[in-house]
Amino acid sequence: MKNIFKIIQLSRPLHKYVYILAILILLSSSTALVAPILSKFIVDQIILKLQNQGGDLNQLTLLVLLAFGMNFLNLGISTISDRLGDHLSGALRKFLTEKFYDKIFTLPQSYFDSEISGKIMNQLFRGISTIHNFINTATNFILPTFLQSLFIIGVLTYYDKWIGFFTFILFPIYLTLSYYSTKRWGAEEVKKNKIEDYTRGRMQQVIANMSLVKGFGNEKNEYDMVSKNLSEINVIYAKQSQTFHIFDFARGLSLHIILFAINIVVFYNTFLGKLSIGEMVLILQLVGQARIPLFAMSYMLTQIQMAESGAKEYLELLDLPSKEDYKKKIVAAKLKNPTIEFKTVSFNYESSNTVLNDVSFKINSREKLALVGHSGAGKSTIVNLILKFYEPMGGKILLSGKDYAVLDHASVRNNIALVFQENELFSSTIKENVAYGKPHATDKEIIEALKLANAFDFVDKLPKKMESEIGERGVRLSGGQKQRIQIARAILKNSPILILDEATSSLDAKSEKEVQDALENLMKNKLVIIIAHRFSTIQNVDKILVIDNGVVVDSGSPKELSTRKGIYKDLLTYQVDGNKKLLESFDLY
Repeated sequence: MKNIFKIIQLSRPLHKYVYILAILILLSSSTALVAPILSKFIVDQIILKLQNQGGDLNQLTLLVLLAFGMNFLNLGISTISDRLGDHLSGALRKFLTEKFYDKIFTLPQSYFDSEISGKIMNQLFRGISTIHNFINTATNFILPTFLQSLFIIGVLTYYDKWIGFFTFILFPIYLTLSYYSTKRWGAEEVKKNKIEDYTRGRMQQVIANMSLVKGFGNEKNEYDMVSKNLSEINVIYAKQSQTFHIFDFARGLSLHIILFAINIVVFYNTFLGKLSIGEMVLILQLVGQARIPLFAMSYMLTQIQMAESGAKEYLELLDLPSKEDYKKKIVAAKLKNPTIEFKTVSFNYESSNTVLNDVSFKINSREKLALVGHSGAGKSTIVNLILKFYEPMGGKILLSGKDYAVLDHASVRNNIALVFQENELFSSTIKENVAYGKPHATDKEIIEALKLANAFDFVDKLPKKMESEIGERGVRLSGGQKQRIQIARAILKNSPILILDEATSSLDAKSEKEVQDALENLMKNKLVIIIAHRFSTIQNVDKILVIDNGVVVDSGSPKELSTRKGIYKDLLTYQVDGNKKLLESFDLY
């Protein structure tokens, strides 16, 4: 229960509802027993009348009306209590989801590099739902029945200590059997959750990459893998079910034996006259009520076990060290004429060899720099460090002379606009995607950005124009159109630093020309960093850094490097020779 108690402590802002709820549950539990107690006196009045020993009709009427009134009062209190319990569980679900989502934004990029997004979401929803279900069950069922059980045992003990004793021992027997049942269930649940997290994460990836799956004819392999995992889950569930029903049989057997003993004591004492008929009716009613929490005991402990497991996963994420504070209020003014400098910067990812080793360079104001090198050389890592997604292991990064170590993430990223190789778009409207870096932009500003990005013409022809939905990751747009939407987004943000991550690598010649024209508008008067494999996109840069195995092996202008032996000249030659062969095959060269 330690994780559940941690969740309760964490949700301190909701404790006022808990206190009110506790009072209502106490009232509900106590008033629920008044009617059975009054039934004892009602039956006694009837027996006295039948035996011609008295009996007061007025008193009988008053008792019946009082019993009805208490039942009505209990109904009202229970309804209010249940409604407040539902409100509490809903408020808790909102609170915990916001807490989780808030934490996600503060985690370092390295966390997301090692986790599947589908798995993160599955853990979130399982953790929140199990905690929510537990709180809902606890407030509407567990606590009221638990308090009723205490009252029932107290009343039964008052009339007969043996009946009270037998009723009492039902609870530890049931709890013990249910504890071991749910403990074994929980051990298997951990295995099941692990398979389920991976399976759901994989399914989400497959759905997001359906064209890849179908293109390679891998539908059956993906289906078989998920089917196999689901079969493994069912095997585990079958084992859980078998364990549960064995223990459930033991619980039922103990209940029948003890209830048989209670009935013998009740009937025997009534037969001897030690208990009146009214007292016998009262005791049998109370014993019947005591069975309700017993029947639900295994369910309650299962809920506790699931909530404990879900809370553990939830709390593990909350306990991860935060690296960013996105809520911190700062004046992140855009820099004028910024510079970026790396001073002997070294870096490696977790469980990997050194990716960058003593890298040093400086990008001057409004300078256009290209990063060139073989795949895996360290180009994207340099960009990730500039974006402050990671911290260098050694050396310093300076932004306009200020050390990155003392600059917060928001002030750095506020000065940077991005155009990715992949089409990083949301499945919403064109307007929302363009305005993502400037949420309060006017329609006029968005239209101007679209025009500068050479995107307005095709957007204006769409049925809903800027309000047109683009589908997941912009599936309803062509590659060139998606890139121009990204460019419009960067233009609208209007940051002094621009990063282009192979922005034209996946486009055809015509689309590349359209995007390149849009990029010219975007790059004006900015410090620009370009990762590119197509050298046609970097022919006008001021400087090129050649990266190889995490080291800057050469630098210079495109013209200088093209005449020097080295990686740049080799890569350029490969591209030129490839183009020559293509032209020769068509007798165009």
